[in-house]
Amino acid sequence: MPSAPLIAYAHVGKSFAGRRGAASVRAVNDVSLDVAEGEFLAIVGGSGSGKTTLLRLANRLIDADSGTITIAGQDVRAADPVTLRRGIGYVFQSGGLFPHISVADNIGVTPKLLGWPAADISARVDELLDLVRLDRVYRDRLPQELSGGERQRVSVARALAARPRIVLMDEPFGALDPLTRDALGDDYLALHRKLGLTTVMITHDMTEAILLADRIAVMRTGKLLALARAAELGSSADAYVAELLSTPRRQAERLSALLPRGGA
Repeated sequence: MPSAPLIAYAHVGKSFAGRRGAASVRAVNDVSLDVAEGEFLAIVGGSGSGKTTLLRLANRLIDADSGTITIAGQDVRAADPVTLRRGIGYVFQSGGLFPHISVADNIGVTPKLLGWPAADISARVDELLDLVRLDRVYRDRLPQELSGGERQRVSVARALAARPRIVLMDEPFGALDPLTRDALGDDYLALHRKLGLTTVMITHDMTEAILLADRIAVMRTGKLLALARAAELGSSADAYVAELLSTPRRQAERLSALLPRGGA
């Protein structure tokens, strides 16, 4: 018998008021999907697709208008929002680090709020710097002293600080140069597997989703169009899903034609 999902959305909806008297916008429209424990799910879609809204509903940064969301079988509406968020890691696109405190203090924010002893926080900071492949000399640096990739590594470390089972990631590598983005994606995937995390990542990049995720959800105008493994998405009859898949296919064909094969 299959185990219950760790995260479950059931007929979830969310609308936002329109600007200057305009009609309300249905950001998420009757979405149902499950995320298994240990799974890496990527949610792909363009601007306005509802993917970020769907992510933020899980930890109650915003609340759903309809439907239910459960984590480990508990309806998130029954949980205290602050307690819920402290138990879920969250990685922002920009890093979201506090600019006037050190790397160590940024990483230790949630453990400190949870009342961890100072010695335990310090040890955890060192452990996490090792995990995200940053030298411990970075402990006392401020965020503005780091490169974009280094800031995102610190952001990942902060998300993992209180040992969450779930990590939510909102375009975590989108603002980085291609080399750094590729390296960070590979390093995070290794962490996901090593720590047994459940990861939900938002991205507009289908290639990134294919390379990192176990399954891919495709959203457009608030609706879930497809949910499958990358190899299975090609069988979708939806034209938008086909369009999203065409880009990595074209890229692969062009790279194969332009770059010499090994040994050639």
